[in-house]
Order: sequence, then C-alpha cells, then structure tokens
Amino acid sequence: MTQRVDLGPADQLPERQVMQVPAKQAGTDLDIAVVHAEDGGFYAVDDECSHEAVALSEGFVEDETLECPMHGAVFCLRTGAPETPPAFEPVKTHLVTVEDGHLILHPGVPHPDAD
Repeated sequence: MTQRVDLGPADQLPERQVMQVPAKQAGTDLDIAVVHAEDGGFYAVDDECSHEAVALSEGFVEDETLECPMHGAVFCLRTGAPETPPAFEPVKTHLVTVEDGHLILHPGVPHPDAD
C-alpha cells in the first residue's frame, strides 16, 4: 500500500490556490504543490519547475494549468507536460482524492492522465 497523506478539509483550499506539502511530510524527494484548479478538481505536481529549480507553488493557476512564477512555463496539471517554453521536460504528477471531505495526497501515484 502506498503512503496516503491527509491534507485536511478540501474546502480549506480555495479554487485557484496552491498548497505546498513539504517533502518530509509527503515522504518524497521534492516538495509537492497541491492545486485546486478552476475545473473544481484537485491536482498535485512536484513543486519544482523542470526548467529551473523554482517553486511552482508560488505560481499561477489558470484552468487546469500551473504557471511558473519565474519564466512563465505552463504545466498541465493532469499530465505534468509543459505547454509553453522555456520548459521542455514534464513535472511528476501525484494523485489527489477527496475522501469524506478531506484531501488525500497519494505521493508517487501518478494522476491517471499522466503518461
């Protein structure tokens, strides 16, 4: 069974906002950015832009994407794929579920749409 991290009530993360989950809490090498997207869904990606080591959790949410705050690379939250330069490498995704009203992060389990 993979690790499950209870992030608290889902309604505590407003739409278009990002929560940073420290690597130590997630049991991963990198921090994880958990996003409440405009489609109402919750997504998670490694909290490091693949172009430069910049925290994506400081970025901007639009639709189902997250934009890096430094150089503007845009990543698909479902797949982790970069949609604009300067990034060309994807970021790793992690599954987020809502169970009994709580956000549950499944570190290391990719979003079903990720390759």
